[in-house]
Amino acid sequence: MYKITIIAGARPNFMKIAPIIHAIEAAKEKGEKLEYRLVHTGQHYDKNMSGSFFEQLGIPEPHVNLECSGGTQAEQTAAILIHFEKELMANPADLVLVVGDVTSTMACALVAQKLHTKVAHVEAGIRSDDWTMPEEINRLVTDSITNYFFTTSELANENLLNSGADGNAIFYVGNTMIDTLVKQRPNFRAPKVWSDLELKPQSYIVMTLHRPANVDEESQLKAMIDEIIAHSKNVPLIFPMHPRTAKIFSRLKIEHPRLHIVEPLSYLEFNYLVERAKAVITDSGGITEEASIMNVPCMTLRDNTERPETITLGTNELVGTNPKAIKKHLDKLFKNQWKEGKPIPLWDGKTAKRIVDIILEVNQNKE
Repeated sequence: MYKITIIAGARPNFMKIAPIIHAIEAAKEKGEKLEYRLVHTGQHYDKNMSGSFFEQLGIPEPHVNLECSGGTQAEQTAAILIHFEKELMANPADLVLVVGDVTSTMACALVAQKLHTKVAHVEAGIRSDDWTMPEEINRLVTDSITNYFFTTSELANENLLNSGADGNAIFYVGNTMIDTLVKQRPNFRAPKVWSDLELKPQSYIVMTLHRPANVDEESQLKAMIDEIIAHSKNVPLIFPMHPRTAKIFSRLKIEHPRLHIVEPLSYLEFNYLVERAKAVITDSGGITEEASIMNVPCMTLRDNTERPETITLGTNELVGTNPKAIKKHLDKLFKNQWKEGKPIPLWDGKTAKRIVDIILEVNQNKE
């Protein structure tokens, strides 16, 4: 029996691992000797992650929650190291599979290697080259101690090869986040704000902001929101607000009849809004991927991106963090001059099956 421990530390991680779990279950039904254990490190506390959240994704609740939330970067990393070491010693695995670039990804990879357990990294090789982002440090450390690299793009392959990774251990498979999007798209459902504001397709803009560079400095956050309000014509601005952002936003006393602050939404509700939006303004990497696949104009309020394919092929444009740059992009949107998205190779809903097939093949070749 080949045992895989799957790590998730934050809500977006579960969107990435759900299709992998489905692919493992499908392989088991065909007689493959596979087992998995789902470990939630509890890195991000999210009150929306109830039983219905896992039900929506069609996956069981985690076998264990290590409850390592809160604290500084160092405190959280230390807590995950300590708790996951105990977990892995009590429940040994043949492979620890980590996804994305949160602190849990790096910390659990480190524990696994020290306990002589192989590591597979899903979404390996993506780079922003911005070392001020904790996520970039997590990516670099994780990829330096990974055994099997599952990548979303040719550029990620190049990044890994340039850093000295073994080419035979790099597998270009696509994007599991898109597997979930493809599967769940028919299930999207309207959030309360849709009926409350009598929203219509392509008649509003969705906003999300949570990165420290944008929200930790009050004057920066205010300048960005003021610019968006000033140049968004007469369309409603729907802003599901991250708790981190809400804390700072509450001190700014910004009010406008077109700006609607709502609680964070479930995956199915949020993507219902995105799919029908005139545009999305965000600083989230994952949302740029989803918007591109749904062909929704996307403006990223960052100076760099680790997902360049959303710009070269998708509907995403890098606005930067200078609030004054926002007007130019909104003007282009309202003149209907936004680019059309093109298909992104292997972002086809079949990535997880490719990953599980490769894991099985690698294991059989070792036997």
